[in-house]
Formats: sequence, structure tokens, C-alpha cells
Amino acid sequence: MAAWDGIQNPGWFVLAGLLLNLTPGPDLLFILGHALRPRHGAARAGVVATLGVIAGCLVHVLIASAGLGALLAASATAFGVLKWLGAAYLVYLGWRSWRAAAQPADAASTPVASPSAAAIFRDGLLTNLLNPKVVLFFLAFLPQFIAPDAAQPAAAFALLGLVFCGNSLLVCLLCVWAAAWAGRQLAGVLPRARSWLDRAAGVLFVGFGLRLAMSELPAR
Repeated sequence: MAAWDGIQNPGWFVLAGLLLNLTPGPDLLFILGHALRPRHGAARAGVVATLGVIAGCLVHVLIASAGLGALLAASATAFGVLKWLGAAYLVYLGWRSWRAAAQPADAASTPVASPSAAAIFRDGLLTNLLNPKVVLFFLAFLPQFIAPDAAQPAAAFALLGLVFCGNSLLVCLLCVWAAAWAGRQLAGVLPRARSWLDRAAGVLFVGFGLRLAMSELPAR
């Protein structure tokens, strides 16, 4: 396979990808926020959230491998528009989590109604898709594992992106399983702590949004 022949150090790539996927960020926070909810079907919600995030990641891979990612990286205007959209959406998610924490104290003792799978998938997709730093990450990270003499560098880039997304799916599903298990073990505690979890998630989402808003296009 010509694309695979153009890849160098694949073992290190897989290891680095697994470690990077364990780094806390808005995607992982979004997934864990659904998987750790004190409600029936929390694991399923976490899986759907994961699929939404991975779908966004796959779109970024396609954009970058088609050359549009390089155009985004070169355009301050395109980067800025996507950056502000992504920052605004993260702040919106933070506000929504904080608003959920503001419900009456007696409501916190009952399971939270689950949003639809379509809504969870959409939020996960947009959380990833509206972050221009994801496509810039692919443009900076993946080429390091493409041989200089690769016959099909674009195909090798796409293949590495698919492998990275596969790693992400595996890590996120393991995190969902662990969070859902913890939620079951702490079923008597999580309902009372739900408002504090919502507040913490709200602060973190707003923080991620502000950090993204203050980010700049990397110097070329």
C-alpha cells in the first residue's frame, strides 16, 4: 500500500497519539460530562458524544488532507472567523452547564432528563469542528511521520489522520466506560453533587473558550 509505505515511525505515531488523546481538553470534558451524569443511559450518551467528536475530527482530517487546512492556516481571516465561532460555542456550552446547575436543590436529587442522541452528537461535532486549532494540530503533527520521499504524501496524511481518529475513538470509549462505571458506583453521591459538577464544567468550558479566543495564528 503506497500510502502506508510513505509513513515513518508508525509505532511512535500510535504511542504519541494515544498520549495526546489523554490530554484534558474541551472534547474529553464534553464526553466525560455526559458519561458521568447521574441518569439512566449515561454510558450511551457518552458513546454518542464520542461519535460526534470523532466525526468532527474526521472532517478536519479530510479538510487538511485536501489542502484546505493549509489555506486555513495561511488565512488570518478564515482562522479568526472559525476561532471566534468556536470560542462562542464553548462559552455557550459553559453557560448552559452553569444554568443547569442553577435549578432548585430538590431537583438535583432526581435523575436529569437525557437530551436526545441527535443533540448530543451535534454538540460533540460542533465542539470539535469549530476549533481551528484541531486542523492546525494535524498540519503540524502528522507531517512529522510522513517520509520525505513519500510517493503519495496526501494519502499518507489521510491514513495517519484515520489512525489518529481510531486512537481517539478507543481512548474516548475507554474513558466513557470508566466514567459510567464510576457513576454507577457513586450513584448515591452524584445526584447531590450534580450542581457542582455542572458549575465546574461550565467554568472549564468558558475557560477553554476564552483561551481559544485569545489564541493567534501561528507564525509562518
